[in-house]
Amino acid sequence: MYTVAALYHFTRFDDPDALRPEIAKLCCGRGIRGTLLLAREGVNGTVAGDRAGIDALLDHLRALPGCAALEHKESTASEMPFNRMKVRLKREIVTMGQPDVDPTAGTGHYVEPEDWNALIESEDVAVIDTRNDYEVAIGTFKGAIDPETKSFGEFPAWWQENKDRFHNKKIAMFCTGGIRCEKSTNYLLGQGVEEVFHLKGGILKYLERIPAGESTWDGECFVFDGRVSVGHGLKEGKHKLCYACRRPLKPEDLRRPQYEPGVSCHHCIDETSEADKARFRDRQKQIELAHKRGERHIG
Repeated sequence: MYTVAALYHFTRFDDPDALRPEIAKLCCGRGIRGTLLLAREGVNGTVAGDRAGIDALLDHLRALPGCAALEHKESTASEMPFNRMKVRLKREIVTMGQPDVDPTAGTGHYVEPEDWNALIESEDVAVIDTRNDYEVAIGTFKGAIDPETKSFGEFPAWWQENKDRFHNKKIAMFCTGGIRCEKSTNYLLGQGVEEVFHLKGGILKYLERIPAGESTWDGECFVFDGRVSVGHGLKEGKHKLCYACRRPLKPEDLRRPQYEPGVSCHHCIDETSEADKARFRDRQKQIELAHKRGERHIG
């Protein structure tokens, strides 16, 4: 079994690019794969490896300036869920496109998973899912509002168009691991919303701690790795990924006539050209040939 660690931390890095070489060296030397993003505002990512390797990486990250309090969430995978290791420099560790947003200056009130159900069941609370539409489609909290955004950068515009709906309401927000809520709650505070809350540790921590029989979660949670989705107890879910459009698919979606492995699904069959599909078929052929050789294709 592989240990999968999802992590983020907002802090000030004066020169994030200078941190990359040692992080990349450690990960490659320990057989860790996944993606870590570095920016002036901090670090974010999900990685997988053996227990000792993940522990070594977490120790290294917590030794970086301002990162001693870095928290992470763990789950397991029966197969390595990533093809390679990437340590990338970005403008933001989660892209919102709002230069005045600064989670280190303040966020909404953190709500522990054990207290979340009571909060969102209150009549004076509006619950908002800050994730993208394809993530919401496979699972969300009962009664949550779906902004139907295709990227997190669309959230501020959605709020401006819909904020009057939430007059005199407390706002409770959630996302996969918590990082998007750090920014979205800071944004709402800057917009004058006085009572803003968010689920500490995100959906992943809720599914880890709250038994299915006590849960208000409906469906599975999309994760950005080879497992595609997880359920209660962070057990691997039933969804597969369309490698043409990167959207999650239910088992029954694989039986639709529009589905062709690696080429198309019912979501994207009309979004790509025949030339695109021909290129995807060639890629899928190479993947299948590599599989027959007992190798893993990383294209």
